[in-house]
Amino acid sequence: MLADEIINNEGELTPELEGRLMINQDQLEAKGKGYGYIIKDIESEIDAIDVELKRLAALKKQRTNAVDKLKTSLSQAMQLFDISELKTPTLKINFRKSESVEVESVNLLDPLYIVTKEVKTADKESIKLAIKNGLEVTGAVLKTNLNLQIK
Repeated sequence: MLADEIINNEGELTPELEGRLMINQDQLEAKGKGYGYIIKDIESEIDAIDVELKRLAALKKQRTNAVDKLKTSLSQAMQLFDISELKTPTLKINFRKSESVEVESVNLLDPLYIVTKEVKTADKESIKLAIKNGLEVTGAVLKTNLNLQIK
């Protein structure tokens, strides 16, 4: 099936696939109907994949939380009993020293140690409203798109 070939080719079109995708006026109604059903089928597969990704993300989060709780409990117990290392024939558990900076108050820091980040984004809703009200917005245009709908 053409759609499977496109999917297996990671969405890239070879000249052969591109030729097979071409629709002339005589074929428009028949191919359009077929393409519509294929698109709806693939979109439902995408929805199923999204649901599965959410399920897997939840499983990952549960397992990550379990690992964090187990590590915290083990660390606290080892520190309580002043044990720096546990060794078995197949496992070694110990502490590794590291350093991190904890900032108590950014306001008390010398400006030399402060980085200011500025993020600029366009307010597209305001721009759209301004253009529709007849104002000229330099650097932006209102573009009309044709979005294919399949119901």
